[in-house]
Amino acid sequence: MSVRERQEALQRLLFQAPEQHVYAVLDGASVPNLLPLLAEHEVEHVCLFRGELDPELAQTAPYLVLLPEQSPFTRLLLGQGIGNHWGILIISAADFRSLRMHLRKFLMVWDPDGKPLYFRYYDPRVLRVYLPTCNTHELRTVFGPVNAYFAEGETPDVLLRFAFSGKSLGQDAMAVPSLE
Repeated sequence: MSVRERQEALQRLLFQAPEQHVYAVLDGASVPNLLPLLAEHEVEHVCLFRGELDPELAQTAPYLVLLPEQSPFTRLLLGQGIGNHWGILIISAADFRSLRMHLRKFLMVWDPDGKPLYFRYYDPRVLRVYLPTCNTHELRTVFGPVNAYFAEGETPDVLLRFAFSGKSLGQDAMAVPSLE
């Protein structure tokens, strides 16, 4: 399968409901030259860390990105990012600002001694392990306005979809067309 066919298959999967937005939370530590890519493609994005950042931290920070269906950046992400742990995908009816406010709540956690730690939930290798461990209250909190989270599986040919029914976590594994 070609890169273009793979991108189109993933777009059909993600952009099924016109009233929903597709977002990505991208990990600057995993995406080569993320900030120049976002600037070049002129997609709406914001750093999830607050305030003025040291340039080095800004390069490795998480960014919320709105993914327009026909955007060259969306095609790039779907063609190259899935399978390379660039970040996670989100389906939500929430507007950009509301989703940003929601996602910022989860950037820090505290260890048993009260020491703050960064929680890299936007790394698909973390999200796919974390969500199944959550109880109903935690899921309700983490999902909030999110209809579904998507994270690559342990192999690059699997995309996991997580949805919360209000009572339990649903998880589907979908085959991602591999590149030849």
